[in-house]
Amino acid sequence: MTRATLSEVLTPALRDGYAVAGLVVLGWEDARAYVTAAEAEGLPVILQAGPGCRAHTPLPILGAMFRTLAESAKVPVVAHLDHGKTLDECRAAIDAGFTSIMFDGSALPLADNIRATAAAVRLARDNGLSCEGELGFVGYAEGTPGVGTIPSEAALFEAETDIDALAVSVGNVHLQREQAAVIDHDRLAEIGAVTRCPLVIHGGSGLTNADRALLAHRSPVCKFNIGTELRQVFGKALRQRLSDDPALFDRIAILSAVEGPLVAATKEILRGIGPIGPK
Repeated sequence: MTRATLSEVLTPALRDGYAVAGLVVLGWEDARAYVTAAEAEGLPVILQAGPGCRAHTPLPILGAMFRTLAESAKVPVVAHLDHGKTLDECRAAIDAGFTSIMFDGSALPLADNIRATAAAVRLARDNGLSCEGELGFVGYAEGTPGVGTIPSEAALFEAETDIDALAVSVGNVHLQREQAAVIDHDRLAEIGAVTRCPLVIHGGSGLTNADRALLAHRSPVCKFNIGTELRQVFGKALRQRLSDDPALFDRIAILSAVEGPLVAATKEILRGIGPIGPK
């Protein structure tokens, strides 16, 4: 199965009532584990390169890595730029082979966010790709608080940008280490009633498996961004490997220990939000 765009995996999810995982990648080991898990479950997966990943690894390398994994995978794999802040950054990701971009204008006034996001959508569409936007502001644990998405503004934002997916702020929080988010279901329902595009929950690690399943199967939420939860699995497996063999120094031998736990954790996430019944 070749690389897929965001719309190619989210359109059937919206139609059939399930969600796709947008998994935050920091390196080869986790990216490979995510695709392995997706193949085992027979489900699509979205590999996401966020700002932290891009600060560590250049976009062309990430693009080549995602492309290599996607082109050999048996399931659709989306190569997604997460939280692109400028059109130049979005353009660089497209040039590097990404199939989907997110333009994050959530810190901008509404009119400016609409204008900039619409330009990002045009850029993506001109290249046959998809674009995600954000309205409201999803806050950060131990950091900047969130600002809830206003339903009437969501309707205007979608109409003016023609966005392919909309990230909303409804109680979800980035970088939560505990599954403690309290979702404003009424606000989410109001947003869903006035928009048609798939909705996205950033900070998916802050939701319980049951909460994610409920939203995936009973709301227009079709994409969950999940990073912290899997980074914790990675860190735990890494510490255990080094504790078991303090003399171990070979990088490959050390990092290979994280793949099994990551695959298992990812499979559980994918099953929880994926289609109910036969795939």
